[in-house]
Amino acid sequence: MDSHGNSGAFLHRWTRSGDAVHAGLVVTLLIGVWYTQALEVSVGKVHFVEVMNGSSVLLPCTYSSCIGIKNLYFNWHYNDNGTMVKLCEAVIPAEGVEPHVKIYHERLEFVGSSKDSNISVLLWNVTFEDEGEYICFARNPKEKDRNHSAVFTLIVVDQLKEVDNTLTIIIMSVVGGLIGLIIIVMVIKAIVVHFLNKAQEKNKECLVSSSGNDNTENGLSGSKADNKASPKA
Repeated sequence: MDSHGNSGAFLHRWTRSGDAVHAGLVVTLLIGVWYTQALEVSVGKVHFVEVMNGSSVLLPCTYSSCIGIKNLYFNWHYNDNGTMVKLCEAVIPAEGVEPHVKIYHERLEFVGSSKDSNISVLLWNVTFEDEGEYICFARNPKEKDRNHSAVFTLIVVDQLKEVDNTLTIIIMSVVGGLIGLIIIVMVIKAIVVHFLNKAQEKNKECLVSSSGNDNTENGLSGSKADNKASPKA
């Protein structure tokens, strides 16, 4: 009786542990799906740009969400040595509805569009003081206020660095020389093959003509011999 009771308790515990494992797997999958569909902000594959002093620069930023947006809030901040300075902010009511952007920087302009999920801004007349990190932030109430941000670094210089193309030119010259050499070798090979074929054809003609002459001479000598032999008969 005790053995049956122990086995029953073991099966009960095993069943409960199996349910717990299945529940854990389901929760993990749900979390994975939620993160896959969650809001994401991106400033592109290259997270920095180098511009000349006095020029204008685009600070790129886009957002994406698989389940859509509603009253999406976004803003741009500038990291001024640890102090976050707000540059602009707005709320996008729904997909395709353009926001009313509040600008807090005199040289900043919003150039994005909700139709393209774009919340980029343009900074005019860049100065050395503008150098640093710019943070694009977004929050989506439709995803229980899930938020995400991305950092874009601006580097300001007196003049852009000239790219040294010496190595590229050398490589292209070597490759071009090799291609040219291969073409010349192929042309020479074609010419040599052409003349060899011509020589072979001439040799064949000479052999044919010489064999014909030999047969003719043999025929003439045979007829003369017959003519000389006939009087004796």
